[in-house]
Amino acid sequence: MANVSGGANPLWMTEWLTEAMDFKPGMRVLDLGCGRAMSSVFLQREFGVEVWATDKFFSVTENWHRTKDAGMDQKIFPIHADARSLPFADEFFDAIVCIDSIIYYGTDDMYLNYLARFVKPGGQIAFAGAGLMQESNEVIPEHLKTWWTPDVWSLHTAGWWRRHWERTGITTIEVADSLPDGWKLWKDWILAIAPENQIEIAALELDHGRYLGYVRMIGRRKEEIQLDEPFSYIPYVYKKTALLPE
Repeated sequence: MANVSGGANPLWMTEWLTEAMDFKPGMRVLDLGCGRAMSSVFLQREFGVEVWATDKFFSVTENWHRTKDAGMDQKIFPIHADARSLPFADEFFDAIVCIDSIIYYGTDDMYLNYLARFVKPGGQIAFAGAGLMQESNEVIPEHLKTWWTPDVWSLHTAGWWRRHWERTGITTIEVADSLPDGWKLWKDWILAIAPENQIEIAALELDHGRYLGYVRMIGRRKEEIQLDEPFSYIPYVYKKTALLPE
């Protein structure tokens, strides 16, 4: 409870996601959008992996103290970075996980090509978090209008995410599904951490799992795929020329 960093319980999401992943002790794992690093602690404790706990908004000092108190400061490395500007070498990680964070950056059509370069060929890229059980078709469901804010448009179904990744040809999709009765866990968690948030609680109760819940997806970077180089700058070439005719 002291380490809340978002609208989903990071331990529930990480446990559900990793049930279908392949981890071995000593693997290097990127925990992207880690919040207060509870998912990183889970990964290290359960699987003996080394974790780069990376987040843009939460303090690396706070996360370092948290992992140190958990006795894992030699295995978890807090990093402050934006998901679109990661300071890692190509193919550095054996796996990448994103817990309830990919909606903030991963809907970009070009993002998977960027992210996949940081995982080794054959490595898994996976996420779990809030999503939809059916697409809204660009119309806000009437019973969710009071709660719906602009950022909710980034929520999608597992099927949407599958198509979003499959069309790139970068990954083989191994899992794309939703959590049975996930909306109940969503509501239970909000009741525990923010019982005053009656608008969201009421929305979940009215929806009853028709639209809102949790989704997960696991893809594996194809061995043979050649990733496009990211477009990051225009090479400097300058030749002095007159701006106006003399």
